Amino acid sequence: MKQIESKIGMRIIEIIFLVLLGIPRIILHDLSLIEKGTFINLLLVFVPILVWIVYILFRNDKAPVLSIFILCLLYGVILAVTHQLLWTHSFPGYIQLGGNLSGLSGGLSTFIARSFAFISSLMTGALIGLILSVITWALSKVKKLYIRG
Repeated sequence: MKQIESKIGMRIIEIIFLVLLGIPRIILHDLSLIEKGTFINLLLVFVPILVWIVYILFRNDKAPVLSIFILCLLYGVILAVTHQLLWTHSFPGYIQLGGNLSGLSGGLSTFIARSFAFISSLMTGALIGLILSVITWALSKVKKLYIRG
């Protein structure tokens, strides 16, 4: 833990707190309490991301790109776990796959769907991490230029 903290210049507890800012949207969406395209959903999507970037940039992290990437990877883990915990709310019965997999049992179909959902959530975290890493890198360069000039 101390090695990670010294590499990125950010304590693990800070990263965890920042990641937790993304949980309300995950839960509200999985429970069908908010819908895509609404203003509240927009806020719940982008406010945590803005907080992450601003926090990292203004605390002068040693490695802002690594910090945001790790943060997003952990967000992907939280996303995956939360989806699994709330799975039965969204899908109360067994999943029935189609095509070549239509003959599989409901249990196996559900296992496959849940496995892919888990992996998809992890990949979502990684992809968001890549995108936000580029944005954070660019903003950190702009910040350095602005402070020097």
